[in-house]
Amino acid sequence: MLATHHTTSHDLWTSGDGGYHTYRIPALVVTDSGTVLAFCEGRRDGRGDAGEIHLLLRRSHDHGLTWDEPRVVTAAPGFTRGNPAPVVDRRTGEVILLFTQNPAEHNETDVCAGLADRTVWITRSADDGVSWSSPQEITAQVKDPSWTWYATGPCHGTQLASGRLIIPCDHAVGIAHDRWNDPFRSHVIYSDDGGASWHVGGVLPEGTNESTVAELRGGPADRVYFNARNHNDSGLRGYAYSDDGGETFGPLQWHETLVEPTCQGSVLEGPDGVLFFANPASTGRERLTVRASGDDGRTWSRGRVINEFPSAYSDLAVTADGHLLCLYERGDAQPPYDSLRLARLPMDEVLAELGPADQSQLPADAAGGTGGAAPS
Repeated sequence: MLATHHTTSHDLWTSGDGGYHTYRIPALVVTDSGTVLAFCEGRRDGRGDAGEIHLLLRRSHDHGLTWDEPRVVTAAPGFTRGNPAPVVDRRTGEVILLFTQNPAEHNETDVCAGLADRTVWITRSADDGVSWSSPQEITAQVKDPSWTWYATGPCHGTQLASGRLIIPCDHAVGIAHDRWNDPFRSHVIYSDDGGASWHVGGVLPEGTNESTVAELRGGPADRVYFNARNHNDSGLRGYAYSDDGGETFGPLQWHETLVEPTCQGSVLEGPDGVLFFANPASTGRERLTVRASGDDGRTWSRGRVINEFPSAYSDLAVTADGHLLCLYERGDAQPPYDSLRLARLPMDEVLAELGPADQSQLPADAAGGTGGAAPS
């Protein structure tokens, strides 16, 4: 593994600061102007997934080196608003943020039992995250009536070359109305009109959960790579491919290289068709690792370990000046939720870490080079 002395890191949020008990669930995008937007959940009442939770934002105008003060994107008294899933519409420059909501007194177990509704919402910014529209509910468009629990992301969505917006999601199907026995499945939702209307796309088989999606480049149009957290204790990430822009997916496979402790992960389109992936590559929530793939996610590099110690959820973005950003949860001990830390890695170092077999699969202008900034 390469030395990491060119990687810089600092905390964007520290639990206990700013009137919030815990900060969790990171998400990143880079706007058309190059502004980096970092989102998270600010959990007021405690560390858990229930309670009053606000969606927060910090902005960087220098590719992740320095940051504006935190601001609230959206909050509602008595409600959990979480699971940020932002995407940039490159045709208009708008930042579109999807999220979910439920009453603060009810947790995932209650939602699966039918004791509370989990709804889906959207808000927009036309000024690089300075201001946001009043949230609009889109639950009826994207949630089957038989589904109970629902999660957008949490991590960035993507925009295909066609202009289609795709958001990775997951849901539980209310059969026994029991969180521990009902099937969980990953799915995507998509919009072909800039987020004005949404549709449910491909759904993966039972045993999948929180998910992340990327466009595949260099081949036929509308190819999509879908990567999912396991919900079956396999200890591996699941993945599948779409040839129709995410409307359907082929067979679910389990990647023996991408080990995980059952946790969220994130994938990103990098320069010239390279994919990047981040997750805690261990049997526990620790060893946050960033990998690269030159063959559409079929094989992955050994990985750059960003944090050997307790770490969990993460998201990735490529800056306009050719750096890879990874915003991740970390802690001094388990559970790893002391802060949200940003790592900033030179792109050429990440690409150079690909092994000889991987390098041979890259386009000549990608191996060892920074390429251009990719949509987040």
